[in-house]
Amino acid sequence: MVSLQKALPISFVGLFIGLVFFMSTQPEATLLLRFSNSFTAAFGIMSTMLVIVLMLELSRRREIAPAIPTAVAFAAFALSLPYDRATSFSTLMKALGSSGLFLAIGIALLTDEAFAKCRERAGHLWGSVAAAVIVIGTATLLMVLHISLTSGLDAAIAPLGNLGDSLTALLIITFLETLLWTIGIHGPALLAPVVLPVYVSLQLQNTAALAHNEPLPHIVTVSMFLFVFPGGAGATLPLVLLLLRSKVKRVRTVALATLLPSLANANEPLMFGLPLVLNPVLGIPFVITPLVLAVVSWWAINLGLVARPAIYIPSTVPIPIGAFLATKDWRSIILMLLDIGIGAAIYAPFVSVYERNERARETPEAIVA
Repeated sequence: MVSLQKALPISFVGLFIGLVFFMSTQPEATLLLRFSNSFTAAFGIMSTMLVIVLMLELSRRREIAPAIPTAVAFAAFALSLPYDRATSFSTLMKALGSSGLFLAIGIALLTDEAFAKCRERAGHLWGSVAAAVIVIGTATLLMVLHISLTSGLDAAIAPLGNLGDSLTALLIITFLETLLWTIGIHGPALLAPVVLPVYVSLQLQNTAALAHNEPLPHIVTVSMFLFVFPGGAGATLPLVLLLLRSKVKRVRTVALATLLPSLANANEPLMFGLPLVLNPVLGIPFVITPLVLAVVSWWAINLGLVARPAIYIPSTVPIPIGAFLATKDWRSIILMLLDIGIGAAIYAPFVSVYERNERARETPEAIVA
């Protein structure tokens, strides 16, 4: 878990490189359209970098030479790519997408474990040979049998697209997205290929109904998640506001640096800077808070206390402006502020425990500062 925590932020470089590369190869189109068409494929590049970086970190922690285990993990990863759904490098990376993050993590961890066990029983040389044969042999066998691990993952999450407009759907999607983030996997990006088309369609149905002066048919749409995740995944804006008052200088600094991005629902600096990823204390409210806000917001809209989201508004529009523009209802601002207050109440006791732990780890010089 520590290795994963260190490797994931580095692998985001691959996401950036992938975005730049695939956007530059797109035909003439708007910047937004090229970004949209490149985002999934860029995750394929990130996954490829992740398997290498994670394997290097795992080897370092085992205090073993990283070259052979890393080469074996990369070979197994390459053999496991969904070639049957690709006609070019771009389509291959797009087919891999964010599911590749699971593939990269799984292969790196299994390769590391295989080398550790085999070397323990057969010595360094023959143990390495045995581990390489096991890992690459398994990947080759799966490829020959046309068993795709990424396709299996895609099939596993496909039923999420059939949940539709319901509180149950909202809670399941919210839970999965936040739970995945706690181990460093970008939940929204992973589920987007399945979930986004469905809820964009429901959003457009609301927009069409608004244009014809008809009642809006749906509550759970893309813009509904603005109320569920104020500040980004985990509803972290309340957390940032609480951390601004921390007595730990490092925590205050991270919170201050994250405040403006959080108002635009971008909390990656907090996820890896605090960090929230693999955080045993703050991970609990990180999962619980959005679920509570989902229930509160759904019932507020269902009871007619706030209008249903009529228009798709990108999550990067600052809080609470985005919620108001999505609903055209001033009461949405009150609901958003209520959600932030509820989130702060849930996070508060966990923040106290986290801060107490952080202060215990501080050096005397840091406490004086």
